Amino acid sequence: MDDIDRRLIDALRADARAPAARLARGLALSRTTVQSRLERLERQGVITGYTLRLSETHERGQIHAYVLMTVSHKHSAQVFAGIRRLSAVRRLQSVSGPFDLIAEVVTPTVAEMDQMIDALGALDGVERTTSTIVLSTKIDR
Repeated sequence: MDDIDRRLIDALRADARAPAARLARGLALSRTTVQSRLERLERQGVITGYTLRLSETHERGQIHAYVLMTVSHKHSAQVFAGIRRLSAVRRLQSVSGPFDLIAEVVTPTVAEMDQMIDALGALDGVERTTSTIVLSTKIDR
């Protein structure tokens, strides 16, 4: 992956639905070059799909939190399955340090966030949680 590929991916992060012609103009490349690079990145598995990005206005109206969890290793698969069923969990990552997992949780209300944090903590195998509510986003790429 070269600098042009990285610039193309950055442009897609800003607008995954941008047509190849607009991407080409923004990158000062031909449309054919952009299309062939996109096809190559898809074939190589660098790009695996295109996604929905909600408006900043909508996202600002949501409650965002990060929930750090310590998990009994014997129950990891059970915890993952339980978290997978919680639609408010947007992302679950394994992390190093004093916690095992970090979940990005988004809900429309504080009450629903409270319920979601309680639901995560109540999963069999979750030994401890620590939650951090996002107050504002300074950079979003």
